[in-house]
Amino acid sequence: MRTIDVHKVADEARFNRFHGLVLFWCALIIIFDGYDLAVAGIALPSIMKQMGVDPTQAGFMVSSALFGMMFGAIFLGTVADRIGRRWAIAICIVLFSVFTAAAGLATDPVTFSITRFLAGLGIGGVMPNVVAQMTEYSPRKVRSTMVTLMFSGYAVGGMLAAVLGKGLIESYGWQSVFFAAVLPVALIPFILKSLPESMPFLLKQGRHEELKAIVAKLDPAFRPTAADRFALPAVDKADNAPVRHLFQDGRGFSTVMFWVAFFMCLFMVYALSSWLTKLMAGAGYSLGSALTFVLTLNFGAMIGAVGGGWLADRFHIKWVLFSMYVLAAVSITLLGVPMPTEALFFVVGLAGASTIGTQIVTYAYAGQFYPMAVRSTGIGFASGVGRSGAILAPIVIGTLVGMALPLQQNFIAIAIPAVIAAVAVAMINHGRSASAQPRSVKVVSAGASPVAAGARTK
Repeated sequence: MRTIDVHKVADEARFNRFHGLVLFWCALIIIFDGYDLAVAGIALPSIMKQMGVDPTQAGFMVSSALFGMMFGAIFLGTVADRIGRRWAIAICIVLFSVFTAAAGLATDPVTFSITRFLAGLGIGGVMPNVVAQMTEYSPRKVRSTMVTLMFSGYAVGGMLAAVLGKGLIESYGWQSVFFAAVLPVALIPFILKSLPESMPFLLKQGRHEELKAIVAKLDPAFRPTAADRFALPAVDKADNAPVRHLFQDGRGFSTVMFWVAFFMCLFMVYALSSWLTKLMAGAGYSLGSALTFVLTLNFGAMIGAVGGGWLADRFHIKWVLFSMYVLAAVSITLLGVPMPTEALFFVVGLAGASTIGTQIVTYAYAGQFYPMAVRSTGIGFASGVGRSGAILAPIVIGTLVGMALPLQQNFIAIAIPAVIAAVAVAMINHGRSASAQPRSVKVVSAGASPVAAGARTK
């Protein structure tokens, strides 16, 4: 008789075709997600002109998706730990694809805002689920790299929206970029077939034959037998009350610190996205087209995400993340210093790397901090709380811009959250993370009921 710790198998696996397939689908989903979020900003000037809305109304129309993302991250992240991650991901794809396309049919600001709110539920809900999926099935040695590489698809989606948007809008009108968003629905059957289910969820459901198949894919040398027993660390045991686990086993304070970091980082991301172009134009800089700015910011984000993940796999992820927040504070402050346009583009890219890129690494750290059974819930709540920072940022910075403060002071205001986030990350108790916990296991016999927790592998 063999007892197999499936968590340990996933940790110690060597990267193979199975991992590549999970990475491919998760990255593709994030690309679609990034496109759907960015598309409203690309089309906004045309929408404002056709619907005759003023900037205040336009701001509300754009922020409606952010409200949806806040609720989607919390609700659909938690639901995934109850109904299974694959179905939660499929629901999110339907939401953000169908309702983004529906926004293209809107003829008034209210209808547009409602459809964008509903799309936001899916956009926000899919993020914690794909991060949890990628974290669970990545080998420990390359886990941060794989999660951040997958999440860099978010920036690819933003660039795709910028590149395709210009041509589509000029040729077919602003509605066309929204209609294109319905295409991912056709991939749902393939995603459901290709993506594995969460291992704690399978154990909870007693679906041991599926577990055997997954273990065989993680470790091609594994040959299943009828007597195999599966084990999972007790901390990863799934139950029906995942939310309370965010505050158990000494994780409560660190959970709040993650929430602070997410809030502050998303505040910076959306403050820059909303106001950087206008601030620089007001200071006399010529940034060229908005397309070039979007590409520069997102290109920097990709480098920051992948580079940060690579560093996090080689050094302590907590202190890599701390350093990235410090870099964000420095680079954003530098944006208020007069410099040549070429240098400005470099600093904009650096700001993208240390804000959007840092947010992606923060997702990776949260994914590693929480046990498998509540990973989607933990990431979902952190992301949901963080979305309130995204909603507040355009309003707060807009108020400061209206006060006609010197350029430097505006950027210092955007940089302050980076300092707060760095302090919050430094105060996270890494010793309470799932990866640092003792491996007391929950043992399940193939085809049998669970036996007492704490049994040891043999």
